[in-house]
Amino acid sequence: MVFLTILLFSYLQMSQQIQKTTANSKEMISNPRLIPVHGTLNIVRNQNVTLSCHSDSGSPPVRYTLFKHNQKVSTLNRPDLTPSLFNLTINSANDVGEYKCKAENNISSGGKYSNSLNFTLLEPVSKPMLSSPTAQAKKGQNVTLSCLSENGSLPITYIFFRGRQSISPPVKMQKREAAVIFLFINSSSDFGPYKCRAENSVHNNTKYSNSFNFTLAEERSHSQPLIISLGLILLLCVIGFALAIPFFIIPSYKAKKFKSTMSSTGFTSTTNAEESEDYVIYAEIEPVKTEEYINFSAIRREDGKEERACATIYSKAIFRD
Repeated sequence: MVFLTILLFSYLQMSQQIQKTTANSKEMISNPRLIPVHGTLNIVRNQNVTLSCHSDSGSPPVRYTLFKHNQKVSTLNRPDLTPSLFNLTINSANDVGEYKCKAENNISSGGKYSNSLNFTLLEPVSKPMLSSPTAQAKKGQNVTLSCLSENGSLPITYIFFRGRQSISPPVKMQKREAAVIFLFINSSSDFGPYKCRAENSVHNNTKYSNSFNFTLAEERSHSQPLIISLGLILLLCVIGFALAIPFFIIPSYKAKKFKSTMSSTGFTSTTNAEESEDYVIYAEIEPVKTEEYINFSAIRREDGKEERACATIYSKAIFRD
């Protein structure tokens, strides 16, 4: 009897142990963790990335499913609790996320979801442009240089060089603005050549600008203002002479030509034709043609002076037989 009791007790213990073992072998899956294999979420366009989805506990086998924007991307089955690796290629901004993974086994209903991941798409910097508002300079002058990369994810760090030597500390720009440095032209070596370098968080993507040189500004001679003044005076004289031709020279020429024509036909000036008649002594009448017009010369005498011809008077005369 005692033996049967001991045997029954041993059986019960073995049954409980078997039940515990069975329960442990049917453990529910834990929430998985989704992480990037390379440890960074900053990527560039067309970059290949790998995501790892892993549950620390649960009865295998385990089925892992990757989602992007709640849309299924891929499913992998694992016979044990080792991580599942999902390979992706980021081709556009739509591929940056949001990503999640789900783990499920034969016990869990509906599965367990991981944390979410979003990638940051980085754009490499473009070749920067180095420029200055003052292309020409002279010794003793202050000048500025500007460096700007029009494309590339911010922030962008710029460094300026003269030849191969750095002449500025790194300038980090948080906005799409040019980095500017101030220079003093003290010697011929300060005219250049200059370059600048641009880089951001994209690895192995450093770009150098074009080369820039200041040119020596020509010194103006002291005689240059005098030459300009003389040229302006000469120009004004030419303009004045051109304006005088229609108003003074041409009328004077026509008047002289008319006077010469009148003298050749026997007429003289009538300038003093309106002098007082008290001084007229006599007149010499000279018929011109058998017409009704004649011209005559009036002669006047002044006290103590000789007679002199006065002006020619044009008058209408009537001839009678």
